[in-house]
Amino acid sequence: MKALLQRVASAAVTVEGNEVGRIGLGLCVLIGVAAGDSERDIEYLVPKLTELRIFSDDGGKFNLSLADIKGQMLLVSQFTLMADTRRGRRPGFTEAAPSEQAEYLFNRFVEKAKGTGLKIATGSFTTHMRVEIINDWPVTIMLDSRDKIGQ
Repeated sequence: MKALLQRVASAAVTVEGNEVGRIGLGLCVLIGVAAGDSERDIEYLVPKLTELRIFSDDGGKFNLSLADIKGQMLLVSQFTLMADTRRGRRPGFTEAAPSEQAEYLFNRFVEKAKGTGLKIATGSFTTHMRVEIINDWPVTIMLDSRDKIGQ
């Protein structure tokens, strides 16, 4: 499972012209679910997202986490994070989880994130979404649950 996070001053997602999610200061997180991913990947990524120290303290250093600042998260399903571009000019998506599995795990991810007590907003699974992001600096980091120790 991959999570591409961007530190934002605000972010919103709309579907067919209707806003379905909006946050203030926090993280916009694009989530890609790979075939073979499980709840173990969620157990690794959600705490990582909330505890990663990428917000500035009074001295301007990255010493504060999303939890520390009581920030917010916009979670958006993004199967294209699983793109394989090694050959040709058209990306392949064979590493992405089948839609049913991806939707189940994305929804479990959202539930786990809501359990942190932080404000969580989401996009809408398998719809054409427009995501508006106002970056804060910008700070963009890719997390991959397969990078964890022991896997």
